[in-house]
Amino acid sequence: MPGAGPSEPGVPEQGLSQQGASEQGVPGRGRGAGVVRWWSAVGAGPGRRPGYSPAARTRADALHPGAWWIWALGLGTAASRTTNPLLLALLIGVAGYVVATHRTDAPWARSYTAFVKLAAAVLAIRLAFAVLLGSPIPGTHVIVTLPELPLPHWAQGVRIGGRVTAEGLLFALYDGLKLATLLVCVGAANALANPARLLKSLPGALYEAGVAVVVALTFAPHLIADVQRLRAARRLRGRPDRGLRGLLHVGLPVLEGALERSVALAAAMDARGYGRTAQVPPAVHRTTGALTLGGLIGVCAGTYGLLTAEGDTYGLPVLLAGLAAALGGLWLGGRRSPRTRYRPDAWGVRAWLVAGSGVAVAALMIVAASYDPAALRPGVIPLVAPALPLWPAAAVLLGLLPAFVAPTPQRTPAPEEPS
Repeated sequence: MPGAGPSEPGVPEQGLSQQGASEQGVPGRGRGAGVVRWWSAVGAGPGRRPGYSPAARTRADALHPGAWWIWALGLGTAASRTTNPLLLALLIGVAGYVVATHRTDAPWARSYTAFVKLAAAVLAIRLAFAVLLGSPIPGTHVIVTLPELPLPHWAQGVRIGGRVTAEGLLFALYDGLKLATLLVCVGAANALANPARLLKSLPGALYEAGVAVVVALTFAPHLIADVQRLRAARRLRGRPDRGLRGLLHVGLPVLEGALERSVALAAAMDARGYGRTAQVPPAVHRTTGALTLGGLIGVCAGTYGLLTAEGDTYGLPVLLAGLAAALGGLWLGGRRSPRTRYRPDAWGVRAWLVAGSGVAVAALMIVAASYDPAALRPGVIPLVAPALPLWPAAAVLLGLLPAFVAPTPQRTPAPEEPS
């Protein structure tokens, strides 16, 4: 039959032939009309090829999830190198802007708001501890004096209440804001990277550990989505969704849904042969263990050498040798996990740009911290306003590159309300 045949993927030849035969004699509905309808159904048309659906095109244009994690970890590394509140606020703004422009409607993407709330809660708790338990930073600008509880002699150095100084609060604010920025960066990676696609990209030796990590990362987003869905259902029924009563009525269905997902996940993993390993020679097994263990020891020794002044000569060579040995061990260990990748994600030019922007931010911030540590870690004694260093701020702005080079995701349009 013209237009359909075994060379066209996804076309049931017999079913299409029956449809064309049943429509013979009907004006405008013959074999050609059936082919046209199938052509439109698979998303083909002018400039498209048969079998190339919009979903496949979106998947081909999607960014590698590992690039998002490298970018976010680069921002987090930069945040760990500074306590300047202006630079930390700039890092939060960069991460938030990229998430706002490239977040999808997937369940894991909704967890970014929860990470932001968690970061705000961490900052508030850090300030509350500074007020109630005091601060190691001495200060002269007293804001308020709280009643101090007497403690026994063995609790010297610990106090509850007492003077609250501006220097102590400012130190707690800088410290808490750094941790909050790290949480925001991790939340950005969790919202932008597809965890299932990230699992496919892991080496075979890390596949089992990767499954555990992915399940742990996707638990919180699915839990938040279930809570939002159940609260919306209770509001539609006119039932309370807040307070202790609403929490009790929502918590049981959420736990039940989590248990059902766990059972379904276990069944799916067993059906796909998860945990089954192939037989390898004993020599390969011993070589894999030696390379992996020796590589990890080399990485630890090289990292220690780079962090100490005495290890400048041997730190980097030992670190590189350890990384090479560890990668060799992972490559050999992957032979015990025979698995294939269906439509593996390609690491293209956009992925290099996104990952490179995060690495550049981290590297430039580390260099700036070594040349001008006072600008990146402003003091609180004397009590002065922090200044914004220009070169580190310009380095942080490099993290905005994914907003312009990464492919824009296709969002599901909202349903129109009936007029």
